[in-house]
Amino acid sequence: MSEHFGDDIEFDFFDEPETREDQPRRRAPRRSGDGGGPPRRPVRPPAGFTPLLRLAGLIAFAILIIVLLVLWVQSCQGASKRNAYRHYMEKVTAIAQNSDQTGKEFNDLLTTPGLKEADLEAKLDSFAQQEQQNAAQAKTLTPPGPLRAAHAALIEALQFRVSGLRGLADAFRTTAGEKTDQAAAAGQLLATQAERLTASDVVWDDLFVAPAKSVLQKEGIGGVAVPESHFLSNPDLASARSMVPVWQRIHGATTGGTPSGSHGSALLSVKALPQGQTLSASAENTVTASTDLAFAVTVQDSGQSQEVSIPVTLTIQRSPQNIVKKATIDLINPGETKTVVFRNLGQPPFGIKTTIKVDVQPVPGEKTTSNNSAEYPVVFSLG
Repeated sequence: MSEHFGDDIEFDFFDEPETREDQPRRRAPRRSGDGGGPPRRPVRPPAGFTPLLRLAGLIAFAILIIVLLVLWVQSCQGASKRNAYRHYMEKVTAIAQNSDQTGKEFNDLLTTPGLKEADLEAKLDSFAQQEQQNAAQAKTLTPPGPLRAAHAALIEALQFRVSGLRGLADAFRTTAGEKTDQAAAAGQLLATQAERLTASDVVWDDLFVAPAKSVLQKEGIGGVAVPESHFLSNPDLASARSMVPVWQRIHGATTGGTPSGSHGSALLSVKALPQGQTLSASAENTVTASTDLAFAVTVQDSGQSQEVSIPVTLTIQRSPQNIVKKATIDLINPGETKTVVFRNLGQPPFGIKTTIKVDVQPVPGEKTTSNNSAEYPVVFSLG
C-alpha cells in the first residue's frame, strides 16, 4: 500500500465556504449630497408630542371662539341698551312736543286782543286737560334704570303745568266780579298760579335734561338726544307786573269790550347791526352791508295799558322788489320797551341812496300815531 494513499483522496464535502472577506461587498447607492453616508431616516418628534400640539391647537381655537362670542354678546348688549334709551327718549320727545304746543297756544291766548274772560277760562280748562293727558302718558313709560329719578322729575314738571293752568282758570273765575281797583290783588293771585308754569320749565331743565345727559355720557350712549321743553316762551308773563295788566285788559274786554285808559306804542330807535349804528331820519346814513347785517327796532309802550300782538314792519326800498320783513311784539307793559331784530335781509342795493322805513302798527285805542313810523335815508357800502 502506497504511503501517499491518504494524500490522494479529496473530501470535497468537507470544503468550507469562502470567508466573508473573500466575498465582494455590495454598497447601497449613494445619495447626492449625503456625504456618502447611509440614508438618514426622517426625524420624528418624541413619542406623545404630536397629540400635545393638536390639543394646544384645539384649546387656542376654543379660546378664540369664546372671545369672539363674548365680543358678540357685548356688542348685542350695547346695541340693546342704546335702543332702550333711544326708544324712551323718542317717546319723551313726543310728549315734550305736545306740551310745547300747548304752551304756545297758552301764550297766544294771553296775548289775544279783545279776549273775553269766559273764553279764556274755557281755553285754560282745555289746556289743563291736555297737560293732564301728557302727564298720564309719561307715567306709562318705563325708563332705563339709571333714568328713573330724571323720569320722576319729568312727570313732576308736567304736573306743575296742570296745576298752574287749573289755578289760573280758577283765579280768573274767582276775580271775575272784582272791581278794577282790585287789579293789584287779582294780578298777584294770577301770578302765584302762573309761577307753577315757570317752575315746570326749571324742573324740566335742571332735574330731567341735565341729569339725563349726564347718564347718557356715563353709560357711553351716543347719538341719543334729550328733549327740552319750555312751556312759557316769555317767563316774564308769569310775574305780577305782567299779570296785573293782563287781568285789567281781559276784565275790561269782558265788562265793555271798548279799550279804556291811555294806549300807545312809540318807535324809539333803529340800529344797524353788528356795528350798533343808530340811524338818523334827518341825515344820510352810510351802512356797511356785511353778511351779519341786521336792524334792531326798539318800541315803547307809551300808554298806561298793557298792549299785545303789536306788528312791526321793516321795508328796504329796492328795485325791482322791496325787501320787507315783519315781526310781532307779543306783549308789552306800560312804559316798557321791547326790541325786535330783523335778520336775513338778502342783498340790499349798493352804492345808491335808498330808504329804510319802519312801521309800528297802532294799538287799539291809540290816539297819537305820529310816533309809530319813520323813514331813514341810507347808502349801503361794502365796507
